[in-house]
Amino acid sequence: MKNLFIEVAGRKIGPGFPTYIIAEIGQAHEGSLGILHSYIDAIAQTGVDAIKFQMHIAEAESSEHEPFRVKFSLEDKTRFDYWKRMGFSLEQWKEIKKHCDEVKLDFICSPFSNLAVDWLEEIGVKQYKIGSGEVNNFLILEKIAKTQKPVILSSGMSSYEELDRTIVFLKERNVNFSILQCTTAYPTKPEQYGLNVIKELKDRYNVAVGFSDHSAKVETCIAATALGANILEFHVVFDRQIFGPDSKSSLTILEAKALVTSVRNIANALENKIDKNNNERFSSLKQIFEKSLAVNKDLPKNHILTFNDLESKKPKGFGIDASRFQEIIGKSLNKDLKQWDFLNDIDLL
Repeated sequence: MKNLFIEVAGRKIGPGFPTYIIAEIGQAHEGSLGILHSYIDAIAQTGVDAIKFQMHIAEAESSEHEPFRVKFSLEDKTRFDYWKRMGFSLEQWKEIKKHCDEVKLDFICSPFSNLAVDWLEEIGVKQYKIGSGEVNNFLILEKIAKTQKPVILSSGMSSYEELDRTIVFLKERNVNFSILQCTTAYPTKPEQYGLNVIKELKDRYNVAVGFSDHSAKVETCIAATALGANILEFHVVFDRQIFGPDSKSSLTILEAKALVTSVRNIANALENKIDKNNNERFSSLKQIFEKSLAVNKDLPKNHILTFNDLESKKPKGFGIDASRFQEIIGKSLNKDLKQWDFLNDIDLL
């Protein structure tokens, strides 16, 4: 039960607590500090809890031999060149963290080298996000475990066998962690979402579980919330036409804002369960919408009532409840009734 929730900056994340929503910038800043800081200000207006970055220190994590995941860049000859262009100095990262603090966004960052962990510790990070490609990198996991800070683990490329080994590794080091269902496909198609895995992860590991999305659709995270995701993560970009590897798998700022509203509403609905055995709160509405029996034509005294003599009219309580119509078929009237008169028990023999 220890890992049923994680606590970040005084905020508990897990079952019974508000959904924790993370907007990922990734590489959308294109190596520009100005664009990055613009994203911070824009995302602060969406209502998310945290903003996530990736810390790439080219010399520490890559080499000129690394192949491009997708050869998308006309500016970079090698993937190593791309990571160099995406990097910032330690002092610049400190200013980024400061800006996030000023606009009350939790600063989350995925390190891709042990040196990046050292930098994040100096910056004062409160938690770590482990990308899908680092789940089997026990060297960096050991480095992070030594900090004893919470870890959010993306499971995108990992089988259960691989996840099991990583979970054992973290538990042996008393690391408080959560797991995100994630599919490493950009953009992710509906048949690739793996929404079923959310419950599987909860049942298998008994931890706070979330969903990391690359579908560029609002409904995906809404569905994940309804299925019990405690954490949501999605990429955000100013416009999906902008240059970059993740643009087509990102939400726009306006979509992110709409998503946050929808997720908060769904989470609120899930927290407030309805007892269908108790409908007292509808008593006044039932008086308005439910109906009483009436006759649909002039009927004389001693007439034997049939189904075709009856109508139901608002409001309830002015005649026999419409639900009792079968009880009065075949009974006789003890007086004349006019068309549309309500029918009461005292009118029957």
